[in-house]
Amino acid sequence: MTLLEAEVVKAVRADVAPVHIRRVLARAAAVPEVAARLPEGKPTVAVRITSDGEMRSLNQTYAGEDHATDVLSFAGTANHLGDIAISWPAVVRQAAQYGHDTKTEAALLSVHGLLHLLGWDHATAAERREMNRLTVDALERAGIKLAPRRL
Repeated sequence: MTLLEAEVVKAVRADVAPVHIRRVLARAAAVPEVAARLPEGKPTVAVRITSDGEMRSLNQTYAGEDHATDVLSFAGTANHLGDIAISWPAVVRQAAQYGHDTKTEAALLSVHGLLHLLGWDHATAAERREMNRLTVDALERAGIKLAPRRL
C-alpha cells in the first residue's frame, strides 16, 4: 500500500519521468520517522518541475528572496501535505557539479522538499545531520546512491 500519493507536473522540458518522482516519494514515506508524521488517510503532495524564472518569482513572492533556488516547499492543509517546486535548470547544474545524473538530483530535491513539508529543517548542524540521514535513507529505499560529498 502506498503511504503517499504524489502528482507531478512538468511545466518545463525535463528528462525525468513523473513515475520516478512518485516512486521516490512513496519510498520516502516508508521511512519510519517520515511515516510517523504523515496524516491519517491518504496523504498527497504535488510536485512542479519548473524554470529558474518561475522559482525566482515564487521565492520573491513567498520568501522575500530575489533569486532562483533549487527547491521550495509550500505547506498544504489536511491530507494535502503541500506543494514542492523544483527548478529543472538547478537539477541539471547540481547533477553536473556533484557528478551524478539528473534523476538522482531530482529525487534528492523531491525528498528534501517532502521533509520540509513534514516539519524538518536544516537551520542548525544537528538539524542538517538529521535531514541528511533521512534523505539518504529515503533514497537508498528507492535504490538511489548519491555522489560522494553531495550531502
